[in-house]
Amino acid sequence: MKNLILTLALVLTSVFSFAQEDKGITITVIIDNVKNDTGKVMLSLHTSETFMKGKGIKDVETKIQDGKITATFENVLPGDYAIMALHDENENQKMDFNKENGMPLESYGTSNNPMAFGPPQYDDAKFKAEEKDLELSIRLNKQHQSINQSINQSINQ
Repeated sequence: MKNLILTLALVLTSVFSFAQEDKGITITVIIDNVKNDTGKVMLSLHTSETFMKGKGIKDVETKIQDGKITATFENVLPGDYAIMALHDENENQKMDFNKENGMPLESYGTSNNPMAFGPPQYDDAKFKAEEKDLELSIRLNKQHQSINQSINQSINQ
């Protein structure tokens, strides 16, 4: 009888602990200005501790169709986050840089679409996840391509 009561208590405790688990929200990201359909777009959800330091707390890869992607991060708990996106044209799982001038060769973007020179900053890209699902639009930064062309033209003159 004692074993039956302990087993029943354990089962009920397990059931209630799963029932109280927080599911979090869904964050949907739309990018509609991908340069071409070559490769894939990689997105990472970051906290201030992971931003620009490696993998995000959640990562998603998606195929490109007609220059557009839609990606989702599921079960995101309330808090402050930033999203980084990279058009990985050659699918090597990293951002490629121009060896001569150090500028990015692939398009990238962050949440809030800040326009800044230099590397992205967490405070510019952060947003708050609360109780409701979110839909964010990210624009990929293509200005590095024209900067690279200008630098290369001045070098070749």
